[in-house]
Amino acid sequence: MPTSVGKGLDRLAAVRRVTGGIDRRTVVRAGLVAAVAYAGWLAIGVFGRPYNFFDMKIYHGAVVWWASGHELYEFVAPDTTLGFTYPPFAGLAMLPMAHLPVAAAGLVNAAVSIAALAVVLAALLRPIADRLGWPLWYPVAIATPLAVAIEPTRETLGYGQVNLLLFALVMADLVALRWRSRRGTHHCTEGDGPLLRFVYSGAWAGVGIGLATAVKLTPALFILYLMITRQWRVAMTAVATTIGVTLGSFGIVGAESRTYFGSVLWQTERVGAADMTPNQSLAGLLARLYDSIETPGLLWLAFSVLVLALGLSRAADAHSDGDELTAFTLVGLTANVVSPISWTHHLVWVIPAIIVLADHAVRRRDASRGPVPRTAPGLQGPPALSALRPPIWYPALTGLRHGVAAIGLYLLFLISPIWPYEHQLPEVSHYQDGLFGALMENSLALALIVLVAALPWRPGAEPAFHTDRMARAALLYARR
Repeated sequence: MPTSVGKGLDRLAAVRRVTGGIDRRTVVRAGLVAAVAYAGWLAIGVFGRPYNFFDMKIYHGAVVWWASGHELYEFVAPDTTLGFTYPPFAGLAMLPMAHLPVAAAGLVNAAVSIAALAVVLAALLRPIADRLGWPLWYPVAIATPLAVAIEPTRETLGYGQVNLLLFALVMADLVALRWRSRRGTHHCTEGDGPLLRFVYSGAWAGVGIGLATAVKLTPALFILYLMITRQWRVAMTAVATTIGVTLGSFGIVGAESRTYFGSVLWQTERVGAADMTPNQSLAGLLARLYDSIETPGLLWLAFSVLVLALGLSRAADAHSDGDELTAFTLVGLTANVVSPISWTHHLVWVIPAIIVLADHAVRRRDASRGPVPRTAPGLQGPPALSALRPPIWYPALTGLRHGVAAIGLYLLFLISPIWPYEHQLPEVSHYQDGLFGALMENSLALALIVLVAALPWRPGAEPAFHTDRMARAALLYARR
């Protein structure tokens, strides 16, 4: 017995030697990360749908068909009426997966998409983590499984879609703008080569948006935003990238390029009916409200122009006040709303919207605390400084509505209440379950419209450049 007790004490001492250098806070954080990841996995099982890489099978079948000598846009997936709908450049980018089995291609796409999402979250959360004094790995490790669990991400991964990769390309330009605004302040060593210095300079801003536009046309709205905000160099870089890639595709696969831009681009019926429940754009919303397979054209056009003007004007104001992240988010959300088809896996721009709302709540709560006097133990601070301390309950309530909005938005896209009320004309009316059912079926589209109209921005939080107006706005924001 004494021998076994001694061995147990030796093992305990060895464990203490190994873990002695690990901060207890780090252990708690790691445990919380594991719990969140497990909860996210369970949430996908509860709220997600059965996934089998449906879209990836179409992409994979199309490029295999193309690689075997057939015309790319003549492919029709077995047991469906669906074919390849992306520009030829996207087909060229996907061509290497013709050498993989479809399941392997889907898994590779999922792994790369999650990695891209984690990198984007690291870029978005770095300023927040630095301000709060957190190690970057902690919020990123928490946010990644939370983001994977919600409707747009789990649908993107489950269907084998490319939305997260396009999202990463656009957000790369946000990072480039951030670096460009700090030009001359980035720590480059003498050993850094010209390529690394070029990357840190942010001079390549616009390339990501250009590539994303060449793959899918909706990111072109970011080019219009850059022009409105007079970021001419970035806009021209994006335009040049799009044109260069598209012309290059013409040079490589001219027949497919002519087919796409001559006919396929205008065949909107290739992607599905407007009233289908997963189409959470304004066009889908109006079609379902009218209980029609087709969208009322003039009404959609009128409201689209209104939403477009509202979204771009608010994005321009956010840019002018120094919050480029919110500006980009508003443009992405606006594109989701005005696009004729926005499937739920397209709605990845709710991820930065949730981050903006949560950070807005934290910033307002911290600002409401006011300057807290520091005095020696046992001494009372000067009355003038003590009067600046707000009541104890006030900071807890400041920013509450933004925090509740962030949580509510996350829960909405986690639960995704559209699916229990999914209807399809002409078999079943969209009013089959009454007004409540109609609201639930359109809940994601309504949330997008509310975000375009009301998403707040944080002056001075993510500047693409520095102006006196921006500094004044940040000061007023801190005093509110």
